[in-house]
Formats: sequence, C-alpha cells, structure tokens
Amino acid sequence: MAALEYYDIILKPVLTEKSMNLMGDKKYTFLVNPQANKTQIKEAVEKMFEGTKVAKVNTLNADGTKRRRGQAVGFTAKTKKAVVTLTEDSKDIEIFQGL
Repeated sequence: MAALEYYDIILKPVLTEKSMNLMGDKKYTFLVNPQANKTQIKEAVEKMFEGTKVAKVNTLNADGTKRRRGQAVGFTAKTKKAVVTLTEDSKDIEIFQGL
C-alpha cells in the first residue's frame, strides 16, 4: 500500500450541531482516512491549516451499517472521525469561520 500524504488523510469536515458547539472549545471534527493514525492526523492538520498547533486527537471508528435492496444484502463503507483539539495560543481553522 502506498504511503498516505497529508491531503489524503483529512477527507472533509463534519458539520453537525454538536460539532459546531465544540468549536467554541477549539475542537474541530473531521472525517479521516480509516488507515490514518493519530500522529498522521495531527501532522496533516498542522500542514493543511497554517498557524494551528494540535494539543490532542481523539478518533472514533464506525463500522458500516447493514443495508438491503430486495434480496441483496450489503454494507455501507466504514468511516473514521477525528476530533482535533487545538492549543490555546493556536489560530482557529478558517474554513469554519462564519458558519
């Protein structure tokens, strides 16, 4: 398997009511690549967003759910979420400004 680059690790931000409330505490939620570990996620956030310093990363693995279409049974893709906590002296992430 090829090595993951920082732009392959963070897939998209999670924009839910709960994640928006966490932004006041400098906690940002992202969907990330399921093979990425916490160290890779930390490096990717610091490279993608200038001036940010990550204090800690919490991850959550979610298995795919069972779906049926007639007699055919399958599963949706499994996902991984990361809640990234920034330090107090860190800049905020700009993509979340004005939301």
